[in-house]
Amino acid sequence: MTAKEPNFKLFDRWDTSGITVSDNSLRNAISLRKVVIPVTYGRSALKRFNKEDSHIVERLANKMMHFGKKYAKNTGRMAGKKARIFNIIKSAFTIIELKTGKNPVEVLVRAVEHSAPNEDTTRIVYGGTVYHVSVDVSPLRRVDLALKFIADGVRESTFSNPKSIEEYLADHLVGAAENSPDAPSVKRKHELERIAQASR
Repeated sequence: MTAKEPNFKLFDRWDTSGITVSDNSLRNAISLRKVVIPVTYGRSALKRFNKEDSHIVERLANKMMHFGKKYAKNTGRMAGKKARIFNIIKSAFTIIELKTGKNPVEVLVRAVEHSAPNEDTTRIVYGGTVYHVSVDVSPLRRVDLALKFIADGVRESTFSNPKSIEEYLADHLVGAAENSPDAPSVKRKHELERIAQASR
C-alpha cells in the first residue's frame, strides 16, 4: 500500500491542485506546486532557469517587495519585508474570494496570462546606427514582465492614496483576470506589443 500524497493548501486555505494554466507556452514557467508557505529562501537565484520551480505567489511577493519612493523602487518601506507582503497577498486573496467566489490563485494565474506580452523590442547597433527590432519573448520572461506590470500598477495606484494596498491588489488581479483593458498591467502589455508591432 502506497502512502497518499498530502494535499497541502496555500496558506492553509486555497487548494492549487485543480488549477491548470490555459496558455500552453506558460505551462512550464508558472509553478503551482503544493506548499503551505511559498518560500524558497533564494534557492532559485543560485542556478539559471531555477525560478521556474518557484511558486507563482512567491514570485509575486518578490516583485512587490520593491516598494519605496515613487521613482526609486528599491528603497523604502517594503524592501525585504516578505512576511508583511505575504499578509497583504493573503488579505487580497480573501477579498477576491469574497468578491468573485473563485479560487484566488486561479485568478492570479489568469491575470498573469493576460498581462504577459508576446512581443518586445530590442536595440541592435549596426554601422553606428541604432535600430529597434521586434523580438519574441521567452515564457519565463513573459511571466516576469507580467508580475512586474502587476506590482508596478499596484504601487502607482496606492502611492499617497488612502485606499489600502490589499483592495488595489485584489481589484487589479480581478480586472487583469477578466482581460479588462482598464487593468494597468493589461494596458502595459498592449502598449509594449503595439510598440513592438511598429518596429517589425
